[in-house]
Amino acid sequence: MPEPAQEAVQSAWSWPVGPPRDLVRPFEAPASRYGAGHRGIDLVAAEGHPVRSPADGVVTFVGTVVDRPVLSIQHGNDLVSSFEPVTATVSEGERVRAGQVIGIVAAGAHCTGRCVHFGVRRHGQYVSPTLFLGGLARAVLLPLPPTGPVPRPGR
Repeated sequence: MPEPAQEAVQSAWSWPVGPPRDLVRPFEAPASRYGAGHRGIDLVAAEGHPVRSPADGVVTFVGTVVDRPVLSIQHGNDLVSSFEPVTATVSEGERVRAGQVIGIVAAGAHCTGRCVHFGVRRHGQYVSPTLFLGGLARAVLLPLPPTGPVPRPGR
């Protein structure tokens, strides 16, 4: 039986905005739990653009964090997606379906009103949302080539 993370990757989520699906800033894992980093991805989306749920789930938070409207969805398997700045068109406790409009991009983004921040937490830890969006080839590690003289047949 696959692990929850593998299940999520295998049943790829849909993009919350777009097309186009342009990345403004990628995920940057922090060196430590409280270290600097970028705990999500920023996607091009103008103010007023609809934001859609990437997968089925239940809305667990609609409110303001610092000075930005935020919306979070629990998707099961201990996966939570969050979006900011998003003015919600859904309410806490509401079930949502993949692709359903959940809100619109609001003013106040850290990228000056031209993006939406999309974050994902798995077991409470931030991970890159691109892991769940599909279309990414699985990384394959290859052995390093041998160093030193190459043996020749017959010697």
